[in-house]
Amino acid sequence: MELQLRRKMKNSVTEEHLYLGFSHQYRDSIFPLHTSISLFLLSYCDCKLFKIFLVPTGENVDDQFVTKNLLGDLEVHLISRGQLPVVVQSCCLPAVVVKDGKFCRAGLSVVLRHIIQKTYEADPSKKDVLELLGFKKTCLKACAEVSQWTRLCEISIPLAVEGFLTASPEHCQTIPHDILQLERKLGEPVRVHNDDKIRRQKLQQQKAGAKAAVPVLGKEATEEGKTVEMHEHPLSSLELSIAFSKLLVQEVSDVVSREAPHIRRTKTSDLPLLDHVFAEGLYFTLADIVLLPCIHQFLVSSKKQGKNLVNLPLISSWYQRVQEVPGVKKAAGKCNMELLQLPELMSAPEEELQNLSSVPDELEAQNEDSHFIGGPRPTMTKLMENGIEAKFSPHPCPNWTLDWTSLPSAVSPGEGKMSRDRALRKQQQLNNLVAAVTKLAKPGDVIVDFCSGGGHVGIVLAHMMPSCQVVLIENKEMSLIRAKERSDELGLNNIWFIQANLDYFNGTFNIGVALHACGVATDMVIEHCIKARAAFVISPCCYGFIQNTVKFKYPRSHQFKEILSYKEHMILCRFADQTAVQLPPERRLIGKQCMGLVDLDRAWAAEERNYSVQVISMEPESCSPKNNMFVGIPT
Repeated sequence: MELQLRRKMKNSVTEEHLYLGFSHQYRDSIFPLHTSISLFLLSYCDCKLFKIFLVPTGENVDDQFVTKNLLGDLEVHLISRGQLPVVVQSCCLPAVVVKDGKFCRAGLSVVLRHIIQKTYEADPSKKDVLELLGFKKTCLKACAEVSQWTRLCEISIPLAVEGFLTASPEHCQTIPHDILQLERKLGEPVRVHNDDKIRRQKLQQQKAGAKAAVPVLGKEATEEGKTVEMHEHPLSSLELSIAFSKLLVQEVSDVVSREAPHIRRTKTSDLPLLDHVFAEGLYFTLADIVLLPCIHQFLVSSKKQGKNLVNLPLISSWYQRVQEVPGVKKAAGKCNMELLQLPELMSAPEEELQNLSSVPDELEAQNEDSHFIGGPRPTMTKLMENGIEAKFSPHPCPNWTLDWTSLPSAVSPGEGKMSRDRALRKQQQLNNLVAAVTKLAKPGDVIVDFCSGGGHVGIVLAHMMPSCQVVLIENKEMSLIRAKERSDELGLNNIWFIQANLDYFNGTFNIGVALHACGVATDMVIEHCIKARAAFVISPCCYGFIQNTVKFKYPRSHQFKEILSYKEHMILCRFADQTAVQLPPERRLIGKQCMGLVDLDRAWAAEERNYSVQVISMEPESCSPKNNMFVGIPT
């Protein structure tokens, strides 16, 4: 179904434009590094499906210089920021937009994943390219705000390397802690699908004292991997055998044989752990593509400065191993990356590696500490003793409803492929949000539907308010494609679609709306609205997924921070999720009170930044177990 939807969209729009930022050239890379990474992937995939534009950040850029020296066999055009399609001007680069200018993909991970999918659709024989998306095609799919790994690859390491390259000599003496964090990650045990069988095979190999013959591409091997020399790798292991057998299109079963009976009886807890071969584990993925241009620049700069890389043995080994992957050296050559040959390094003494801790790990430890046993009553009592209870403002228009029978069928949420009962509840939820937005909106306003899913809110708003521009922002591609199909059926001309994580949208707007923004996403939407001084209408969801992140700490408001610890606040969040209709009424009531307290904290935090915020229960409350709604207006 996913492939059919993508092909249907591909057939309707033939040309896509890829926009990449360009600030400067340094040695053999274009900056920002997100651009070098994008160009490297295009070269690796041998992808010529996009019309590519460089968008200079400065005024004076020599067209010939850029074209001849940086881009290999890719045809690239220069374009100023002011010449970008309007929808792209609202996004951070890189960005891809279809020819009609309504559907945009923005942000490094989203754009790279799209390049991979387009390459495979155009040539299904390139299965190795599709394999870059990893198990279940989830590599770098989670947004950086909730995934520490995505954040490290997509944001932290590119920024750390850029900072390292531009820093003064006295500030380049220490290795950036994000690079050290990657070194630590490469030393962690690997978890992969069905790893139990591989770990048993590793145990059998260890007991037999055997060395696996590892296929490694030698100098005479072709870049396509058609001619392969077999070498005994200095780090021969079962993990390497499996990794390279997959790259060379061999069956893993040829490498992993049936284990002996005493090995099968070994407890899982007693099995040896698996070591990293590539960034995410055993297999070469998009994460390796993202990291290679960054780590390459860091290593080149470190070598020129005469730095000892003794603290980075795992990164150095990874860097050498990635070069053995079919197609990598060829792609590097196209991008003028002169890959280094590094000596094998021994691990540094333990005391020299104690600075590998970082902010994400502190967050992880703090969030792990939030798993606890206990009920919400002591926390609720503590708040009550300080005069704080859940309180809800009266609904401004409890009986207002859209005339769904008179609307085109494509406007109805039932068109989003859901049951009749669920579609009715969705209509009731939409009545509440549309009523609130209608009271706030005026002609010419830009309304952004954050976490839009299949476009249930945005499509209704675009249809009901033709004088407003509506923007749908959603990370899930298939949901957004379905929304565009419904929009096309309605002939809507006042709607844009942006596939991106929230952080990559930087446009101006007047009203932000979100229906059931999950966990921290609610706070991300509120933050976007506050920065834009926009009104907001938001219905939160998934309170149990709330936890401290790099940008957001809980409780949010000063009043709650003075009374509750992070752990106590998490108690409210966990019990706020217990409002399902199957639960006993008393438990649902406690869940509703916890929802009200968590959202009161959010409302007060927004009011501290000059907003007037009401927390309202949607009507009827049975429309959803998560029936709270914020209406916030800048004062």
